[in-house]
Amino acid sequence: MTYYIRADQFFYPYEIKKGGFLEIVDGKFGEWTEEIPTSAEVLDYSGKSIAPGLVETHIHGFGGADAQDAEIEGIMGTMSEGLLSAGVTSFLPSPLTDDHEGLKAVCSVVGEHYQEARGAKIRGIFFEGPFFTEEHKGAQNPKYMRDAKMWELEDWQNAAHGMLKKVGLAPEREGSEEFIRKATESGVIIALGHSNATYKQAVAGVQAGATMWIHTFNGMSGMTHQEPGMVGAILNTPNTYAELICDGHHVRPEAAEIVMKMRGADHVVLITDSMRAAGLPDGPYMLGEYEVEVRDGAAWLPTGRPAASILTLKTAVKNVVDWGIATPAQAIMMASLTPAKSVNIDDVCGQIKTGLDADFIVLDSEMNLVATYLDGKKRFG
Repeated sequence: MTYYIRADQFFYPYEIKKGGFLEIVDGKFGEWTEEIPTSAEVLDYSGKSIAPGLVETHIHGFGGADAQDAEIEGIMGTMSEGLLSAGVTSFLPSPLTDDHEGLKAVCSVVGEHYQEARGAKIRGIFFEGPFFTEEHKGAQNPKYMRDAKMWELEDWQNAAHGMLKKVGLAPEREGSEEFIRKATESGVIIALGHSNATYKQAVAGVQAGATMWIHTFNGMSGMTHQEPGMVGAILNTPNTYAELICDGHHVRPEAAEIVMKMRGADHVVLITDSMRAAGLPDGPYMLGEYEVEVRDGAAWLPTGRPAASILTLKTAVKNVVDWGIATPAQAIMMASLTPAKSVNIDDVCGQIKTGLDADFIVLDSEMNLVATYLDGKKRFG
């Protein structure tokens, strides 16, 4: 089946095509064209914009489900389908720090059932832990934090059938550099965070092969004139990707703007880090083994510090535009192509490109989500 989409603009990877029509052929993106056959079927989104489906590379839960639960229905059903309402068409379910068997259970569920996802497509797994430092544990249990060992990674990857794409790590832990080298050689992306590393230790992690930074500013050593720390390393290491939680609570807009100016939209990854309460009413919820209170647009620990967020990716995109720190094109890139490139899945998602699955979203003039499409079929809106 072939049809054409009419819209005011189409967000391509490095340009905005104004007007015209986008061809959809058997659930795949076709060509953009100015003219179409008179008999062609047209989906009319005049006054709207078409963008690639958003790519979520760091998300714990949504709609009451959590990756940590290692439940087929929760991940393949509740999370996967619920994320369509956030404009997300591809994601990496992300468990927190846990013991070996707990994380292996997540690997087994995702590795064996990821193709059963009923909504947003599962493109891999991200482990936010357990190789972190207790000084910046955040809302994670320090009793499970430990030095990185390749035998663990290999066992998890075997259970995941190769779907473990990205692993977090504190570079100051013993043996980290050797682990980073071996892990990256095996094809796993290493992200640095939840760390009290010095600038020198952080840069050494990058030189060993790490290419990502977990939620910039949050859970890491800050920057001073005497010790630039993790934040300084993020701002000063080219060809690495910096995650940002742009909910207005985890990071001030001004701080996010600095990172975007220093790194550019092609190296900033918008994430949500959202927990199971995302998409649900305020109240008490469990984040891993910790109780948090959801109110005022965030999840809070009893200490008064923000924990994992309840942000949606469509809201992060709108926020950075509304804050005046990114153009619509930059915002879309930071939530689609850049995250896809950061974990090497841009060959299957994250951009409007001939031959790729027609996973896309429709936006109004104020960057509000109007509809979400999977394989050329409307699934939300």
